[in-house]
Amino acid sequence: MPTAARRRLPLLVTLLVAGLLAALVVWPQLIGAERWQGMALLISFRAPVAIGCAALAVVAGIVALLRRRAAVALGLAIALGAAALGNGAVLLARGFGGSTAEGDLTVALWNTYGGGAPPEAIARLVRESGADVVSLPETDADAAAEVVGILERDGIRMTAATVDAAPGDRPVPTSLLVADALGPYVLDPAAGSTPGAPSGVWRPVDGTGPTLVAAHPLPPLPFIIDEWSTGINWVAAQCTGPDVIVAGDLNSTLDHLSGLGRDGAAVGECRDAAQQAGAAARGTWPTSMPAALAAPIDHVLVGSAWIVRGFEVRTDFDDAGSDHRPVVAVLSRR
Repeated sequence: MPTAARRRLPLLVTLLVAGLLAALVVWPQLIGAERWQGMALLISFRAPVAIGCAALAVVAGIVALLRRRAAVALGLAIALGAAALGNGAVLLARGFGGSTAEGDLTVALWNTYGGGAPPEAIARLVRESGADVVSLPETDADAAAEVVGILERDGIRMTAATVDAAPGDRPVPTSLLVADALGPYVLDPAAGSTPGAPSGVWRPVDGTGPTLVAAHPLPPLPFIIDEWSTGINWVAAQCTGPDVIVAGDLNSTLDHLSGLGRDGAAVGECRDAAQQAGAAARGTWPTSMPAALAAPIDHVLVGSAWIVRGFEVRTDFDDAGSDHRPVVAVLSRR
């Protein structure tokens, strides 16, 4: 092998190997790695990954300039820089915005951290947002009833319903509040639930109005990742028909939900409200991280009968006691 070729070989090998890894970090959907253990957690935090890759690219670039294994360092600097730019581009495309607007229906969602956020804070969210539907993962029946009582004293009439965990599952219920103006709703037991943590499907008694789904799949942690995957598949299965609204802590970003959509939709036949509003990069968990760095895992999904008018991640509840931020979506009938 010529001397010049031998000198370029380390650079080429490094670029090939590191470039493949960088591509995997930017778009794991290329090989279906978005649901792999480890990778599922990593890509939940694209912004920190982008910052970390950029910092390592600078270090590798400095090493290359000092000519210590310059070829390998240069290859790493290029690959890491590409990973940083790629993740940044995905985040910018999804958007850090958010807006409020007028519409026909307002949907709020808040994982209250097992009751960490008190009923008074939930009632405040409902009052300020004007929510007609409120999905409350990790909120029990007593807390939901207390919220209804607080709101009733303010002249806001809502009805609460709760699904409890199955025996052996995590003891975290999921509640739903529905404005009385929408009419009575009933839980559909035939729809089933996500494994490990409860979710529910409520349908209007008179058949008029959207089907409402309050969802809470398990997180993609070791030993329960299969249950997590089954849970988000269940969510996708509920997104059938135009008049459905799903609101829940899905423990998933748009990356994890990739491949579950049909006919151009994001999940099943539903579109993601945050994505439609250009706010899908704003993180909702944990509140200890800025929204620009946190994981956007709380979602409102809507069927084709609904247009997204506005979507916002509420950072003004960060000190309310939950590790999740509430989100609010404003919808209009198409």
